[in-house]
Amino acid sequence: MKIPHRLTMALALALATVGLGAGQTPAGGAGAGDDFNDSHFHLTNYVQKGIDVRAFLQIMGTRVHRSTLFGIPLQQQWSYANSGEFAPTYYLQSDAPLYYYSFTDAFIAMAYRALSKEEQARFDPMITGFDPADMYGVDHIRRVLTTFPGVFTGIGEFSIHKEFVSAKISGETASLTNPALDRILDFAGEVGLVVIIHNDIDMPFAKQDTEPAYLGQMKALIRRHPNTTIIWAHVGLGRIVHPVQSSAGAAERPLTQLQIVEAMLTDPAMAHLHFDISWDEVAKYAVASPEAIERVAAMLNRHPDRFLFGTDTVAPSGPAPYFAVFDMWAPVWQRLTPDASLKVRKGNYERLFDQGRQRVRAWEAANVK
Repeated sequence: MKIPHRLTMALALALATVGLGAGQTPAGGAGAGDDFNDSHFHLTNYVQKGIDVRAFLQIMGTRVHRSTLFGIPLQQQWSYANSGEFAPTYYLQSDAPLYYYSFTDAFIAMAYRALSKEEQARFDPMITGFDPADMYGVDHIRRVLTTFPGVFTGIGEFSIHKEFVSAKISGETASLTNPALDRILDFAGEVGLVVIIHNDIDMPFAKQDTEPAYLGQMKALIRRHPNTTIIWAHVGLGRIVHPVQSSAGAAERPLTQLQIVEAMLTDPAMAHLHFDISWDEVAKYAVASPEAIERVAAMLNRHPDRFLFGTDTVAPSGPAPYFAVFDMWAPVWQRLTPDASLKVRKGNYERLFDQGRQRVRAWEAANVK
């Protein structure tokens, strides 16, 4: 994912603030060997193009020990009537529809199978090429597992409500209340698949005096699936879906984004819920001010077992755009306890995805002939 100029400048300022050069490792956190495990990585883009997985291994080098591995489940249509000779490669470059591209799972599986055992151990492939509004969606997931046993650890990142994307997808619009999604999460819980779900907490350009549009439905979904390991991608944020701020005198919305997350983390009915702090758009909010840095670091220190770092980079062209997201978090890493830093950067990934691997392999042993 290309880092916009304004974010590059913010990164430079953040690094200067803590006295780090672009190639240095943040103190109070990453060790000399590897800095993080990547809980959110796209090998391919919206037209199913990307980088070779071995080229990504070279980018990972010694700074990244393990990573998820998935494409993007949606294909951007090239409509000549819409964009003529211009071939869009991103959903914001065309008004033409997006459609589900199920072959992405076979592509990821074959890329993974071409690796050595030692190389495979560094990846956790994820199934994404299903329609969460289709009651047959769960059958696609089961079919992928039985066709490619020994490969996948989870499902996602897949989207339900996503700014600008949801309205462009051909067919029925996905919903948090659709029984098709419940079937998918029930199956994930049965098999042990780790789930990474993108769902904006609110609609774009939302007013700040009402409850976030999708918060109640998201909470209900999580509570309906207590046996499923769920990771809420980007803490529910987006480019236009900003962190929730309480309006002065607005009793209907008394909570901020961090307070909403805190309430979910302390709810016993949501003990199976985790958040990933992936994407440069999320990082920019976290390091926007000294006060924001302190608040975010305090939350991670209070709940070190519930957050995972991810880059959310898409087919990066090299190390610089890939590691830029991690480096943006340097001011926060500085303020974490050693225990919290290790868990958020690496430990929680290993705990959740190791458990997922073990459970999925056991299910395959019992169900795949």
